[in-house]
Amino acid sequence: MFEKILIANRGEIACRIIRTAKQLGIATVAVYSDADANSQHVKQADEAIYIGESPASQSYLQMDRIIQAALDTGAQAIHPGYGFLSENDQFALACEKNNIVFIGPPVAAILAMGLKATSKALMEKAGVPLTPGYHGTNQDADFLKQQADGIGYPVLIKASAGGGGKGMRLVERGADFLGALSSCKNEAKSSFGNDEVLVERYVMNPRHIEVQVFGDSHGNYVHLFERDCSVQRRHQKVLEEAPAPQMAEAKLEVMRQAAIDAARAVNYVGAGTVEFIVEQDGTSYFMEMNTRLQVEHPVTEMITGQDLVEWQLRVAFGEPLPKLQHELHIHGHAIEARVYAEEPEKGYLPAIGKISYLHYPEQNQNVRVDSGIVDGDEITTYYDPMIAKLIVWGKNREAALVQMHHALGHFHVEGLGNNIAFLDRIIRCDSFKHARLDTNLIQREDEFLFKNIQKANAQLIISAAFTALLSLFKQNITANNPVWQAESLWRLNISNSYPIKFKLDDENILVNFSPVEHGFIAEYQGQNYQVSGTLIDQNSIHIEIDGKKDKLAFSQNETALTLFSNAQNFKFAYIRPDFNTDDSDSNDHNLKAPMPGVITKVLVSANDHVKKDDVLLTLEAMKIEYSIRAPQDGIIAAAYFQVGDQVKAGDELVEFQVLAEDVA
Repeated sequence: MFEKILIANRGEIACRIIRTAKQLGIATVAVYSDADANSQHVKQADEAIYIGESPASQSYLQMDRIIQAALDTGAQAIHPGYGFLSENDQFALACEKNNIVFIGPPVAAILAMGLKATSKALMEKAGVPLTPGYHGTNQDADFLKQQADGIGYPVLIKASAGGGGKGMRLVERGADFLGALSSCKNEAKSSFGNDEVLVERYVMNPRHIEVQVFGDSHGNYVHLFERDCSVQRRHQKVLEEAPAPQMAEAKLEVMRQAAIDAARAVNYVGAGTVEFIVEQDGTSYFMEMNTRLQVEHPVTEMITGQDLVEWQLRVAFGEPLPKLQHELHIHGHAIEARVYAEEPEKGYLPAIGKISYLHYPEQNQNVRVDSGIVDGDEITTYYDPMIAKLIVWGKNREAALVQMHHALGHFHVEGLGNNIAFLDRIIRCDSFKHARLDTNLIQREDEFLFKNIQKANAQLIISAAFTALLSLFKQNITANNPVWQAESLWRLNISNSYPIKFKLDDENILVNFSPVEHGFIAEYQGQNYQVSGTLIDQNSIHIEIDGKKDKLAFSQNETALTLFSNAQNFKFAYIRPDFNTDDSDSNDHNLKAPMPGVITKVLVSANDHVKKDDVLLTLEAMKIEYSIRAPQDGIIAAAYFQVGDQVKAGDELVEFQVLAEDVA
């Protein structure tokens, strides 16, 4: 086995690889950028080498620096993780030239599967079923439109070198094709350096199912069953589960065999994933092959009991596959949730900033957390905003759903927006609970997911106020330890009432507490409640309200207290005097950057007349392009940035003047 490997990645996947390497007695070398100097993967590795500035293009994508780091440290192999250089044939070739083992497939296999058009031609020859469409190399716009017209709308335009949901456009009418094609090609060129596309029939209400395959250098191939990745937003996965529910075994076997046929067709070695687009009746079509480990590999590990990173290391070292097909079996059901720093209610806007409080659910044989983030870390614009992967296992799907709901309820993040509550609503919605899965599930469940969000009730508000009160006293207050002994706030002949004031969602809240024999009477909105309890520690409280006992988690700082309940968080801001109320200089019509990022397009200039919803400029952040649109008909008085400029959240992008008739 290898004695030392270098991990050409960062974050949770680097930590994940380090964990298995340590179990096998393999020394590890981490690489890091400026932004990651104090990150967990750097601290967990045996050695760490600096490779450049924070942008990935200046660090994690610098092949020469990574190769040199491996040579300098005596690493025998490089594990690329996923993303970055994991499917880069030139990087794999550079490893080979420097006598470093690339822990991944052969260069030829990466090349064969790297372009969708090329891979589909190979798959057609191997007898793997394909989605009807044009997979050739002719990129003439008029020719591609003719192909789309012949296929019949709706069609999907897909970047040939694409992945992760980028470089894809759904076109429902012929009149929209050329515009969508141009947009898709621009995004593909920007993201992958290749603007070639293919055009396919759009499968209505499809499921997205992928099969985990492995091959070794001895000619052995196996599948480790499938994962359903249908729950997506913007073509990016949100929840994954294994095995695929509500699918006929015969249909699954067709996919599993097709995946092995695909791997064998390119002499594949190592871990790979063959992805299928699947009709509701179970008919499947080859979509693409990812020539690397997938983000969602833990669900496969949970149902098979196999360590896929260990398999990768053993196969790369030249060993045969640890198990043959008849030795692999499914045990129970697993679900993975990707916890992101983002705000689903605001169009999945990435959240940037420092995590002031982070608490993971307790891990055991049924609950696993893969992460490279700890309390106090910062989510930046440089990399993907995933905080962690939460993976649960149950003896069946229903048990796994219960585990996931419980685990999400004990996953607490404060300091920036996150999708924990959104994930919990997904697993509780009817479509997911009953496995009515397709890639449109989130849109279909829009009413439940976005319009019926739980509001703070009286019990939560009183709990927050009581937590603040106990924190103020800094001691537990009980019948045997009254308030006048806890703090020097009691005064003779002065009313012993303690008001707690908050602001929650722009609403002012006042709760008055009066000591009684067994705790307090809390007065809120004209109602009285009997309250008692104790602080367990600085982030949890036991509380009893009118005989109902709860244990709640919270975090607080000098400006606010956040209460966590049922996978949701409620932020109660302390009310402080605001002496700066002069907003005479404010201009509600000036459009500001919603997040830090880079300007990618400026489509207007001073004195331009624009219509409502016209795109004025585009901003790229967290690998996603956002359009800044005109809020109404108006005139551009000034545009303050150019293409390539870096902007901060809140920077004024354009000065926008409403037309006179609109103002009236």
